[in-house]
Amino acid sequence: MNSSLITRILIYALIAVAVGSIAWSVINSDTSSTDVPISQIAQEIMDGNIQKIQVDASGQNITIDYQNGTRKRSLKSSASSLEEVLATYGVTGQTLNDNNVIVTYTQPGFLANLFSSSFLLFLFPVVLMIGLFLFMTRQSQGAGNQAMAFGKSKAKMVTSDTPTVTFDDVAGAQEAKEELQEVVHFLKEPEKYVNFGARIPRGLLMVGPPGTGKTLIAKAVAGEAAVPFFQLSGSEFVEMFVGVGASRVRDLFEQAKRHSPCIIFIDEIDAVGRQRGAGLGGSHDEREQTLNQILVEMDGFDTDETIIMIAATNRPDILDPALLRPGRFDRRVIMDRPDVGGREEIFYVHMRGKPIAKEVDVPVLARATPGFTGADIENAVNEAALLSARRDLNEVSMKELQDAIERVQLGPERRSRIITPEEKELVAYHEAGHALIAWLLPEGPEVRKVTVIPRGMAGGVTWFLADENQLMTTKKFKAQIATALGGRVAEEIIFGDVTTGASGDLQSITQAAKSMVTQYGMSEGLGLRVYGARQEMVFLGREISEQRDYSDAIAEKIDLEVNEIIATEYARVTQLMTDNRDKLELIANTLLEVETLDMKAFSDLLEE
Repeated sequence: MNSSLITRILIYALIAVAVGSIAWSVINSDTSSTDVPISQIAQEIMDGNIQKIQVDASGQNITIDYQNGTRKRSLKSSASSLEEVLATYGVTGQTLNDNNVIVTYTQPGFLANLFSSSFLLFLFPVVLMIGLFLFMTRQSQGAGNQAMAFGKSKAKMVTSDTPTVTFDDVAGAQEAKEELQEVVHFLKEPEKYVNFGARIPRGLLMVGPPGTGKTLIAKAVAGEAAVPFFQLSGSEFVEMFVGVGASRVRDLFEQAKRHSPCIIFIDEIDAVGRQRGAGLGGSHDEREQTLNQILVEMDGFDTDETIIMIAATNRPDILDPALLRPGRFDRRVIMDRPDVGGREEIFYVHMRGKPIAKEVDVPVLARATPGFTGADIENAVNEAALLSARRDLNEVSMKELQDAIERVQLGPERRSRIITPEEKELVAYHEAGHALIAWLLPEGPEVRKVTVIPRGMAGGVTWFLADENQLMTTKKFKAQIATALGGRVAEEIIFGDVTTGASGDLQSITQAAKSMVTQYGMSEGLGLRVYGARQEMVFLGREISEQRDYSDAIAEKIDLEVNEIIATEYARVTQLMTDNRDKLELIANTLLEVETLDMKAFSDLLEE
């Protein structure tokens, strides 16, 4: 039997004894009957009212049974016998015989002695102290067990008996699935590879932006191979006390060896795998000891142990080089944002089990979600289902899906925002300017929707369908700049003034023109060279700093080239807008009337 269970039973038994003792004392000290003095007892005997008198073993407590069936109690404080005390009141033995009064004495028994009041007064504190001692001992043992378990691994093991994820549940990552299929084959048939002397990679590093499905595809590998899957986060190794993380690593690998073949998956491994001795704060003893233990354990894999480590991170640039060398994490699997085909597959996966309308055009939805990850698409489909339920619909239609995508991108429509007619007219012409220039330029983006309904911080929005072509040409860059300038130019032509509404557009055109000049060699005067070495956060697209590796004279030329590109496109947009002012007014007036134009309505309006 479990020792902790025995301890609990013993504690409960002692508590029961203490409670029983108190209850016995209370029962036997019942004061429901009336106490009578000895003098009254003597008088009642002489009157012939008493039938029987019983004296307990202590000689102090007296119980009197009357002729009428009542019972009363009395207390004798004298050490003399009851007969001697009654004799002082004139009641002799002959008087008792004449009145048929029977006097009996109770002999003390074991239970009576055990549960006597004097004994209970001694027993209760003893039992209380013993129970308190056992409770404190048990608590200290529990604390000791917790201390011993502090260094145990917190990995959650998922076995093949639980519902699994397979490659059918992962879409938009065909290349990654093909690369991981080799791992699945090895886990299923390791002898096939061993016979050829081949060694499967011991560690696979899943690299990609957040939400691209790194954890999902790792679970799919375990589901396809039907092997145990140990899952934990890199932050679960690091604790306040030095050495705990290393102990947890050792325990993790011991568990994995007992369940071999298996997969160990560490999410966000950069929390523990950062380069040693780097950073402003210097070294971190606990994290570095944990990393050292991981390196040692991965080197200690026996050739007959089929244990594969899979780790995920979006910061491979900060990992320790020793972790990435061959023999450890010697293979990288890139999980990038899906292209239009991948997004289409992901939409189909997340639409399973939902009442989707037949008219839903998934390819259009895929084109309308550039840059979306699998998590973003899952969120959009879920938002569409919530909208459909809120609107009391029977199925999820195309409108709900498009509304959900727009909610995810820019937030919900702010129809409650109060805007003046003048402001609404200005927003309509601004958005009409963007849409018109995009429609007029052959290289311009395809308009998806134009609206003057405020969303997020924007007063109106013009959406474009994404161009999935990864290569940008000079003409596309210039068309992008011209489209962004369309709103500002429309304000100048119609109102003869400008507003702050184009601040975001000016930032985007400045960045695009600067990239053409400094990064892509699309400048006639500066030649084929990159100017400025940028330091960015890989996969997150955030520029930390830019190292200036050119002179002041080159900097001046860069400014002139950037200004020239923007000025040329500004002149072209002004000319196009002037020549097609009637179309600009048509789009703006229609927006003022219907507030929103989708792709088909916009095309029909201009073609007519």
